[in-house]
Amino acid sequence: MGKLAVLSLAVTALAVLIGERLSSLRHLTLSYRELTQNYLPNCHLIDGIDFGAEDITILEDGLAFLSTGLKYPGLPSYSDDPGKIYTLNLLDSELKLEALSIKGQFDKDSFNPHGISVYTDDKDGAIYVFVVNHPQGKSQVEIFRFVEKENSLQHIKTIKHALLHNVNDIVAVGAESFYATNDHYFTNEILKFVEPLLSLPWCDVVYYSPETVQVVAGGFLSANGINISPSKRHLYVSNILKHTIVVLEIKKITALSHVKEVDVGSLCDNIEVDRESGDLWLGCHPNGLKCLFHDANDPPGSEVIRIENILSEKPQVTQVYADDGSVIMASSVATPYRGKLLIGTVYQKALICDLK
Repeated sequence: MGKLAVLSLAVTALAVLIGERLSSLRHLTLSYRELTQNYLPNCHLIDGIDFGAEDITILEDGLAFLSTGLKYPGLPSYSDDPGKIYTLNLLDSELKLEALSIKGQFDKDSFNPHGISVYTDDKDGAIYVFVVNHPQGKSQVEIFRFVEKENSLQHIKTIKHALLHNVNDIVAVGAESFYATNDHYFTNEILKFVEPLLSLPWCDVVYYSPETVQVVAGGFLSANGINISPSKRHLYVSNILKHTIVVLEIKKITALSHVKEVDVGSLCDNIEVDRESGDLWLGCHPNGLKCLFHDANDPPGSEVIRIENILSEKPQVTQVYADDGSVIMASSVATPYRGKLLIGTVYQKALICDLK
């Protein structure tokens, strides 16, 4: 066979491979998806949130913690100011947003908060706030103690580890222990781009305590949101590019078994769990490419999905809210409280609505 023929075959094979990979990426990102509006009653934007509320969690007494100002590589960022943690009392009719001051030996200027989790110590009622932080684009976890009288966070410690290399979300299970997701395998920005292009299922879940650090689950295209069931017997992980929620049973603290995956039909980010019903509430990206490129003329939409009876043979998956980006863009979290639904976004605003 002549050199020209070999070269032609090689070029053809490469073109076929690239075409197949681009087609796969189109499916992974759901780039073909268009939304039909599905609004909730009495929605309004929360004053003071303009640069994202990527993650939100709510205490039993109605006090919400909001992680704001995330600057994530590859995604838009509209403020050079450091990120902040806010509180919002959902039982207060004025819904006044308050920024938490941070005390202790902590570099506030480089604060870049991402996923958050709150742990209440049964012994003394102390409230610990765990925050995924990306100073200078790195990954580490900050543990704070919430001082309610001062409306402040007292910095306790910073956790860094080689296994916590691309942390996205976190769920605290003790005063210094947690499960965390890595949303990429590589730390190099070019190789991070290659991962979804090649559909590499190399992302994982890590368990951390002062005594033990280990990978406890793997095989994710990108592991994003994570949370735990009210019974503390199951972990829920968003395999965002596979459009599923993975259910893992906690046999032992570091021994997890795969139970099932539930299709959600969207790129679901953070997971919040209703304490009473056990229902999962998901902030989702209906079209991943729109979220990535953020064209003002064709903005990324927002979607909220609820999963009821996830441990049953037939979980019920319901779209609760959908918007084409005209109200809020790039929803990343949704959490209910007493007939209200709080919806946060990666880099824009936050919304509160009445549930039907």
